[in-house]
Amino acid sequence: MKQRYEYTHFGVMLDMSRNAVMKVSEVKRMIDCLQKMGYNTLELYTEDTYEIKGEPYFGYMRGRYTGTELKDIDAYARARGIELIPCVQTLAHFTNLVRHRAYAEIVDCNDILLIDEPKTYELIDKIFATLAENFTSRLVNIGMDEAHMVGLGKYLDKHGYQDRFQLLLRHLNKVVEIAKKYGFTPHMWSDMFFRLANKGGYYVQEVQKFPDEVIATVPESVELAYWDYYHTKEKDYDVMFDTHAQFNRKVWFAGGVWSWNGFAPLNWYSVKSMKPAMQSVVKHGIKDVLLTLWGDDGKECSYFSLLPSLYAIRQYVDGNFDEDKIKKGFYSLFKIKYDDFMALDLPSRTGACNPDGEEIRQNACKCLLYADPFMGIKDKAIVNVRPIPYTQHAATLKAAAKRAGDFAYLFDTLSKLCSVMATKAELSVKTRRAYEARDNKTLAGLIKDYAATEKALSVFYAAYRALWYKENKAFGFEVQDIRLGGLMQRLKNCRERLTAYVKGKISAIDELEQEILPHEALNYFQYNNYAQTVSFNKL
Repeated sequence: MKQRYEYTHFGVMLDMSRNAVMKVSEVKRMIDCLQKMGYNTLELYTEDTYEIKGEPYFGYMRGRYTGTELKDIDAYARARGIELIPCVQTLAHFTNLVRHRAYAEIVDCNDILLIDEPKTYELIDKIFATLAENFTSRLVNIGMDEAHMVGLGKYLDKHGYQDRFQLLLRHLNKVVEIAKKYGFTPHMWSDMFFRLANKGGYYVQEVQKFPDEVIATVPESVELAYWDYYHTKEKDYDVMFDTHAQFNRKVWFAGGVWSWNGFAPLNWYSVKSMKPAMQSVVKHGIKDVLLTLWGDDGKECSYFSLLPSLYAIRQYVDGNFDEDKIKKGFYSLFKIKYDDFMALDLPSRTGACNPDGEEIRQNACKCLLYADPFMGIKDKAIVNVRPIPYTQHAATLKAAAKRAGDFAYLFDTLSKLCSVMATKAELSVKTRRAYEARDNKTLAGLIKDYAATEKALSVFYAAYRALWYKENKAFGFEVQDIRLGGLMQRLKNCRERLTAYVKGKISAIDELEQEILPHEALNYFQYNNYAQTVSFNKL
C-alpha cells in the first residue's frame, strides 16, 4: 500500500478583504467542511478587516472582525484539529486603509506603507499585539507581496533613491523583530525577492541563482511562501521549488483555487493547475501547503462553490488521481454529486481553446453581464467565441439545485444569472449589427430582449442578495447594489433610447455611431475588472 503524504500544514486561505467578510457562522461551516476533507490549517486573509484597539479607522465600515469574533473562530477551529493562522499585510495591499487621512503620514505611494517611518512600525506593533491577543497560533503570514512601487513615492521624496532590495530587507528585518517580540514565526510571500532581483518577474523558466550575499541578508526565521495559481505543467513548479531551495529555509507552497473570477468558480482550472502542483509538492518534500481562495474585485463568488476543487486537490496530494474514486468520495462526504458541483463553472466557460487545443481560462459571465450594450467594450471577445448556451446552462443548474440540499442556493443563484445571460450575452453585438444595417425591425425586436434582460436581472439580484446576506456580513454589498443597480438603470436607459430611435424621435445613438477599434484587453474574457468592463471613462 502506498504511503500517505506526510505534511505539517495542509490548509486553506480565505480572502476576507475584498468587500466580503464572512459571517462567523459561515466560517465555522467552512471549518466543518475542511475538517471532513482532511485539512488542518486555515488562514483568514485580513488586510484591514480586523479590529485594532486605538485605531478606529482601521477597517472602518468594512465589516472588520472583532477580537471576540476572532477568538470564537480560533477556539472552534482548534476544537476540530484546525490551526487558525493570522494572515495580514505589513507593507503593501493597504488599499482601503490609505484612503483615510489618519494614515497619510505612513503612506509611501499607492497602497504601500512608508518604510523607515517610526509611525509605520508603531502601527505594525499594534497589529502584532492584536494577533497575539486573539490567535492561539504563533505562526503568522506577514504578506509583503506585490509592493512593486516600494521606495518610489514619499520615500523617494524624503530620502532619495535607494537600493530597493536593501530597502525591502531593512523593512523585513524590522517586521521580523516585532513579530519575535510577540512570539511569532513569520512566513511571507516570496515574490518581491524575485521581482527586485529579476526586473519585475516572479516565475522563472530555469533555476535562477541568487547571490550568496542576498540570501545571507534574509532573516533566518522567515519562511518563504511560493505562490502559483497559473501553471499546468509539473516542470514549472519544479523549477520554482529548486530556485527557492537556495534560501535554505522552510518553503510553503500556496496554490490557487479559483474563486476570484467573477460570480462563478473555476473548479476545472483549479484541479488542472493544482494536480501537477501537488505532484511537485510531494516530489520536493514540501510539508506546508495552502490553497488560496481570493476575492479580487468585489468577491462575487461563494467560497463553498469550490468544494469539489478542495476535495480533489486534497486527494491528489495523497496520490489518489482516480476520478471515479474522487467523485464517490466527494459524494460520501457531502451527499451531492461532484459533477453537479462542477457545473457551477458553466457561467464562465466559453469552450475557447489556445493553439495547443487547451481550454482558455475565461470570465465570461462577469464580463458579458457588465459589458455596456452600446459601448461595445467586449464585442470583439463575443464574436471570437461560439455562442454560449446560457439557456441550457440555466436549466442544468436549476435541475442540480433540486439535488443540492443545503447548497441549493448556490445553484439557484447561478441558474438565475444564466437566465440573465441568455439575452444579455450577445445584446451588444446584436444591437450594433442591426443599428449599422439600419434594420429597425430587428432593433424593435431587440427592445423586447432589453426588457426581458431587465426582468431576469431583477430576479438574479434577489437571489444574489440572499446569497450574500446568508454568507457574509452586510458591509460590501453596497458595491454590488451600485454595480447591479447601475446595470439595471443602464439597460433601462439604453432600451428607452433605442425605442426613441426606432420611433424616429431621435436621429442617432452616439455610442453606436462609433467604430469599434482593436484593443488587446477587449478580445478576451480573462480580466476581472468591473470598472474597465463598463466604460472607457473613469468611474
